[in-house]
Amino acid sequence: MAVSSSVLPGQQHRWRLVGLLSVSVLINYVDRGNLSVAAPVLARELSVPPAQLGLLFSAFFWTYSIGQIPAGWLVDRFSVNRLYAAAYLLWCLATLLTGFAHTIAALLVLRLLLGLGESVVYPACSQLLVRNFSEQERGRANSLIDVGTKAGPALGTLVGGLVVAYWGWRMLFVAAGVAGLSWLVPWHLWAERSSEILRQSSEAGPSMLQIIGRRDALGTSLGLFCYGYVWYFLLSWLPSYLVMERHFSIRAMAFFGALPFCASGLSALVCGWASDRLIAGGLSVTRVRKGFVVTGLLVCTLLLQAAMVRSVPFAMVLLTVACCAMGLFSSNVWAITQTLAGPTAAGKWSGIQNAAGNLGGVASPLLTGLIVSRTHSFFLAFVCAAIALVVGAAAYLFLVGEIAPLVWTRQSES
Repeated sequence: MAVSSSVLPGQQHRWRLVGLLSVSVLINYVDRGNLSVAAPVLARELSVPPAQLGLLFSAFFWTYSIGQIPAGWLVDRFSVNRLYAAAYLLWCLATLLTGFAHTIAALLVLRLLLGLGESVVYPACSQLLVRNFSEQERGRANSLIDVGTKAGPALGTLVGGLVVAYWGWRMLFVAAGVAGLSWLVPWHLWAERSSEILRQSSEAGPSMLQIIGRRDALGTSLGLFCYGYVWYFLLSWLPSYLVMERHFSIRAMAFFGALPFCASGLSALVCGWASDRLIAGGLSVTRVRKGFVVTGLLVCTLLLQAAMVRSVPFAMVLLTVACCAMGLFSSNVWAITQTLAGPTAAGKWSGIQNAAGNLGGVASPLLTGLIVSRTHSFFLAFVCAAIALVVGAAAYLFLVGEIAPLVWTRQSES
């Protein structure tokens, strides 16, 4: 059973749905980032060396990446409501139970469960947005959801850092898990009316293999892998970098570590609005969407300069500007995929793309942990991040063609 292409009645329902999804994504990123915030204290208490800490950061992405493929298939075939609620419940429980873990093995298992629960998010969001919003609206809709990806780390770093400083790292996970469960109440009350789009249809859409065989899918997947490498490098290691290399206190890390994520979220909002206005004003979708993502990735290479300067204030300015550039990318990247894939393939394409993107989340925490263990410095980790950004820009520039709905010549149940 696939979903139909009917749309929700009225603006209120559509934007309320976006609001619910944005809040869930915020909670998603708070929960996945809590380990990074707790790491400087947790590592000392449980005697976790940097290499094993990198393993724990990376473990989340093992199941998160693999889970994208079946999640993409499921959201193109069935109603999202219960699937999303069940996945959300799983990741909140995994977060809560982390507060009671006493061994590296227990932390590892809970990180794997967290990744499995969160793997449904982006395929579901893409499916919902492509059926509810026109091309001229998707920049804003996607940017509102993307704000959750930036507000989550900002809130998690700021409030989470203070919780760790005053009450310990275990309370951070327990409080986040309990608070997160409250989101299920409005989802249960509103999701039925806010997702009336999910009606049955005989359309199965293209197969996974048909999507993978396209050069555009290769380009969007490689581009997101490179972005994911850098984003999860920051999400996993920025708190430890500020404490270990820039010698911030836990309280200072909580405040200043949140700034780059706040800047990125604000930038995403502005850029989502701006890109939609440019398209509505007559500029081509291809020029606008590709221009934003490529420019964002290239400007983000200022991360490397931030790691090279000695002045801590100047380094934080460069780091914040680099994260602002991420907003150019993140506000438009999913709009590209949604336009290319169309309603019958948005979930599957998003699942494939996000699986590739989050392999960057597997690679960067592990590689960074090894680099820091062997060199006792983060410099080479920032070099790797800059290289990834340039490769990602090239992928979107040269592998992704015109941004227009594709005509699928074959439909399959696979």
